Amino acid sequence: MVPKRWARRAVTRNAIKRQIYNVSEHFGDRLPAAAHVVRLRTTFDREQFISASSEPLKLAVRLELMQLFERAVRPPTMEVSA
Repeated sequence: MVPKRWARRAVTRNAIKRQIYNVSEHFGDRLPAAAHVVRLRTTFDREQFISASSEPLKLAVRLELMQLFERAVRPPTMEVSA
């Protein structure tokens, strides 16, 4: 979900969604078969990312998504407390 309050312009929201689809395809075989929701929680500053199709925006979104999906595919660790 890419709420309008975090990404004001439709082109920005669509660019972020495309990145989500591309990265999720990369991790698709390692994720459990289920519905997954990716939700944007903070804004992408228009001063920092002037163009919705800029490489810096795409890179920032892709890096954040890669970290998110890496955490999602990692098996949970079992901690033993003494």
